[in-house]
Amino acid sequence: MSGKRLSGKSALISGGAGGCGAAASRLFAAEGAAIAIVDKQKAAGEALAAEIRAEGGRAIFIETDVSQRAAIDAAVAAATAAHGAPQVLFNHAGTIVVKPFLETTDEDYDWLMDINMKSMFMMTRAVLPGMIAAGGGAIVCTSSISAVAATPMEVLYDTSKGAVHMFARAVAVEFRDRNIRCNTVCPGFIRTPHGMREVDALTKLGVDASEAALAAQQGRMCEPEEVAKAALFLASDEASFVNGAHLFVDNCFTAV
Repeated sequence: MSGKRLSGKSALISGGAGGCGAAASRLFAAEGAAIAIVDKQKAAGEALAAEIRAEGGRAIFIETDVSQRAAIDAAVAAATAAHGAPQVLFNHAGTIVVKPFLETTDEDYDWLMDINMKSMFMMTRAVLPGMIAAGGGAIVCTSSISAVAATPMEVLYDTSKGAVHMFARAVAVEFRDRNIRCNTVCPGFIRTPHGMREVDALTKLGVDASEAALAAQQGRMCEPEEVAKAALFLASDEASFVNGAHLFVDNCFTAV
């Protein structure tokens, strides 16, 4: 693979085995990065890493439960041993709870916040020392339009993504002087298994997530490769003066 924008860099992608994460794993590798795919989807992750290697790239898969600190620390250590300290971190792993707010439970809250927010906190904390020692780097966190545009039946999800928004901004401010950039990529509705499950769940609960409604809100479904390209920009030196920013990939959803 010949690539320019991430040439010679090591990249860790959490949730990198499927959907937008898989699209980013392929794209970052094509742009020259050595990839560590961190995910709990073992079969998909191993197959993707093998695919990237077969095409001339460098990639390993590390099976990881990103809600567990010991697992994250072990993943970062394995990625560092294989490719050197990550200079690019794409905090993409996440999930969703779709249900009426009064039916949500403490367990729902803890589970969702552990995966969507605490995992980013733990992963970033684990990666930063090596990234700083390597001279700096770029962190991209997957947020969402849901950080600023609330959706019925998604109170917990919206809350978790609002936290991601401020987490990335605060990390950027604290570590700017150590050559660390931290930004968020904020997709609208995406054509991934995760995105289609969300649409289906909202529809069953009476929220209009029909093709016509989505066409009015954002024109069409976003493709995972479009999110990956936005994340690549933020991870690359092309975004050298972009720090603490939120890049919406939503075709005007939040602008209307």
